[in-house]
Amino acid sequence: MSNTTKTPTPSAKPAAPVKKKSGGIPSGLIILVLFVIAILIYLFVFGNPANFEGGDNANEPLPGNYFGIVFKGGPIVPILLACFLTSIVFSIERIITISKAKGTGNIDGFVRKVQSLLNANDITGAIKECDKQKGSVGNVTASALKKYQQLAVDTELDKEQKLAALSKEVEEATSLELPMLEKNLTIIATLASVATLVGLLGTVLGMIKAFAALGQSGAADSSKLANGISEALVNTALGIGTSAICIIAYNYFTSRIDELTYSIDEIGLSISNNFASHY
Repeated sequence: MSNTTKTPTPSAKPAAPVKKKSGGIPSGLIILVLFVIAILIYLFVFGNPANFEGGDNANEPLPGNYFGIVFKGGPIVPILLACFLTSIVFSIERIITISKAKGTGNIDGFVRKVQSLLNANDITGAIKECDKQKGSVGNVTASALKKYQQLAVDTELDKEQKLAALSKEVEEATSLELPMLEKNLTIIATLASVATLVGLLGTVLGMIKAFAALGQSGAADSSKLANGISEALVNTALGIGTSAICIIAYNYFTSRIDELTYSIDEIGLSISNNFASHY
């Protein structure tokens, strides 16, 4: 009986530990910094004495001075301003991240090119195209193609096992990329609801204040009442505006991510079908 040992095939090698992508600056810290900035803007920009009658922010805003009107919205305004700044900053961050995830070239063109190379059984050429494309789609495709090459020379696994291993590789590579694409989308989605509620809270508090002052004066002053209601409604306007931005941004980013995942799924299916037809 022979005592020779078999040389391990590439599939028999232990899996390398999964490395998580760097998360960058924590989202909570960014929100905290933006809240501080919002307070400073509220106090020193909107609350600038030059925006008010007599150069005193305790007085009424100058006619047509919107900074002064917003300042009179009360202490809820800095919170709403922080929500607004957060939505803008995270939207810009998502635009940059998703643009990088697309890679350097057109996604549809890349998919067609890889499919063409697969049909010609040029796996090495397809990997080179992935290196040129980069981004999430390129990374997942390159990982799947390298697994393709390993499985092509594997003599221990049967066809079904190889196809399962190839599909698993695509799934694992995709699972590493998706969290990076979806990061901070939860914050944007939350702000879409919270901003409106906070704005309504500010309006209710402003209305209570306005009617309380009216009750204490004992005389109906339509001008002061109108000013009080106007200041209270500032909060609603800020809340609704911020919510609208968040809803538009969230839907836009989810649609872009869906496009990328569809491209990844399309290439993954092409790789699996090509492997099945050749091996």
